[in-house]
Amino acid sequence: MEQKWPDLLWVVRHGQSAGNVARDLAESAGLPLIDIAERDVDVPLSDLGRHQAQALGDWFGTLPPEEQPNVVLCSPYVRARQTAHLVLEAAGIDRDGVTWVVDERLREKEFGLLDRLTRHGIRLKYPELSEQRRHVGKFYFRPPGGESWCDVILRLRSMVEMVVREYRRERVLIVAHQVVVNCLRYLLERMDEAQILEVDRQADVPNCGVTSYAFDPSAGKRGRLVLRQLNFVSPLRQAGAPVTAEPDVPAAPKS
Repeated sequence: MEQKWPDLLWVVRHGQSAGNVARDLAESAGLPLIDIAERDVDVPLSDLGRHQAQALGDWFGTLPPEEQPNVVLCSPYVRARQTAHLVLEAAGIDRDGVTWVVDERLREKEFGLLDRLTRHGIRLKYPELSEQRRHVGKFYFRPPGGESWCDVILRLRSMVEMVVREYRRERVLIVAHQVVVNCLRYLLERMDEAQILEVDRQADVPNCGVTSYAFDPSAGKRGRLVLRQLNFVSPLRQAGAPVTAEPDVPAAPKS
């Protein structure tokens, strides 16, 4: 029976961004608005985020060549593209030797009207949306002009179908964002709403944390990807790069 999945799949959140830092400063100061001049798509890595990406790349470089990524799928956001570039560079993987695809389906969850607002700012400016979110639930709540988790999952379904169609037996690295990482887990691990929200409640996805899967031909009827590592951050600690797990902006309350 023909294998339909990649041999290996890594899902990585980008390194710490300047937006993560600005969000923390605004939240700690009780400000309503996060001070970011760029569009969210243009927010770069912080210096620490670059260090984290290089540390992760050093780890990929220790793997045998036959276990290193040969396909890279990346969000178009600057912080994700920078992370992917730095990982390949530090790993010593020739960019020309891999399939490199920037895929808009891996972009950050769109926050719409709530973009750049802190928790305080949301409660202050749009109290009715906080109530709506509480009633509808985080999984289904769609801010005006933005996306729900279900919307993100919908676009990721077609991305996973492409991976199955075009990259079977390959070694695929995906570099994206916190909600995207969790939504991919929802799809690949066949979770339901309660399970993925519990994952989200437990902890934020670490910057440059690795969640990896390996194809197991004995799993299920035709074989499938099996979780191998979950939010793996040992390479960062070994390199002395602080582990950070700030939520992407705006930060929604855990519930």
